[in-house]
Amino acid sequence: MNTSRPWPTLVAASALTLVCAVAAGVAGGSAGTELTRGPTAAELRAAAAREVAERWRTWPAGRVFPATLAYSAEQGGEEHARRVGISPDTSCAHADPAAAEGLRLAGCKGLLRATYIDALQGVLVTVGVAALPDEPRAARARAAFAEGGEPVPGLLPLAFPGTVAERFTPAVRQAGSVGQAGPYLVLTTAGEVDGRPGSAVGEPRPAVFSFAVEISERVLATLSTPAMPDCGGEEWQC
Repeated sequence: MNTSRPWPTLVAASALTLVCAVAAGVAGGSAGTELTRGPTAAELRAAAAREVAERWRTWPAGRVFPATLAYSAEQGGEEHARRVGISPDTSCAHADPAAAEGLRLAGCKGLLRATYIDALQGVLVTVGVAALPDEPRAARARAAFAEGGEPVPGLLPLAFPGTVAERFTPAVRQAGSVGQAGPYLVLTTAGEVDGRPGSAVGEPRPAVFSFAVEISERVLATLSTPAMPDCGGEEWQC
């Protein structure tokens, strides 16, 4: 699968280029000073925040959703979830109706999704990243999703015909989660590879699905951690 860009690109000279300098509309010597000075600390922070908010569109798909994601094994040590596939569809409608409406009302700009399988190949998890206009509206959208590990209302699973995830339907869901950092929500929905309905399962087994939260937190941390502009680097224009 091509993971370089499954969602729409930005129309820009360089996807990761941000202009840090401010062109102030002042006259005379003041204008010259303003246009030739370096960016202030506040301007650098604002540029960094803007770059974070655009990552859902500017980063390659494989950077948002790596081929593997590490998580803590129940017996100790580290295991890796493997990516099954990434959806090219960024519609914010891929959630249960109440959750999708919450995203819409909060101004959702896009919902990215990828499905992973655990190291033992028994559990599937779809990880979703919802991009909102800002942090307050992300918090508002979060309220539409179930908390406490419940999968509904929540993210819809992403199935891939002809793969281990072909039976990953909404009825299979047994666990879900929602997290937030800045303008992003990270969502998960998880179920078993054999396609057994969640309603047919007896006692809840939260430990089986706990890795889903851990890998989603890794995705969110990478996506939402600011990088201060480096005016000497190729990705920044100051």
